[in-house]
Amino acid sequence: MTRADTLARARELDRPQLAYLVRFPTAHGTGETDLTWAQIDHDTAWIAGRLREHGLAAGRRAVLTASGFEGFWCHAMIGALRTLRVTYGIAEAMGWDHRRTAVFHRELAPQAMIGLSAETVEGLSGAADIGEMFRSTSVVLARPTAVPLLHAVGVSACVLAPLGPALAIECTERAGAHVDAAAWRIGERDGQLTVAAAEGRGSPLAETPLGVVGRVVTGRCGCGSDDPRVLFAEANQLSPARS
Repeated sequence: MTRADTLARARELDRPQLAYLVRFPTAHGTGETDLTWAQIDHDTAWIAGRLREHGLAAGRRAVLTASGFEGFWCHAMIGALRTLRVTYGIAEAMGWDHRRTAVFHRELAPQAMIGLSAETVEGLSGAADIGEMFRSTSVVLARPTAVPLLHAVGVSACVLAPLGPALAIECTERAGAHVDAAAWRIGERDGQLTVAAAEGRGSPLAETPLGVVGRVVTGRCGCGSDDPRVLFAEANQLSPARS
């Protein structure tokens, strides 16, 4: 039996609904929620739509930086890149793997950098001019703490941020990072963000404080989306100029 035969036979087997038990940091410790394969399919489609709005399409190239424990959103992100037929490379988001990011950037010449962390940016800055490296990259989606570092050297980075079990992705309007309203209810309490599962999500999650300072913006975005947007203090989005 060849490997192709084995994979074909495996696809005929019943697949359990549960894909991940997602554990995430909260204001008071660690939270948990289930993630099913059907929810991953939904998340994949939503992320693909957001990336498509950034101009990603067949023939484009991307570098994704993520950590192993972030599989709950990374799986859907990879699925979205495959859906769009984008060639991609993956590096660890922690600083010790910044050289792999540099190699992928050099060899792939990507049109998109997705998930850049402050640790990666700081690691790269020891051996490269970050502004020169990323200013010509069409799409830079970075973690909130990395965004000010990139803006300081003239890189037009947008925010990408895991938000508990949810994922926030900023559009080209740069007016806050969108969160899928069909899956999550994002709120704020005492200046800190909260997350809860939307009614149609399927896996229950009560309102959970995340210990992340930010603000929620509602109403239609200039990009046409009605999904709520999040402004992050760590990304310097709560300054008077962004209010």
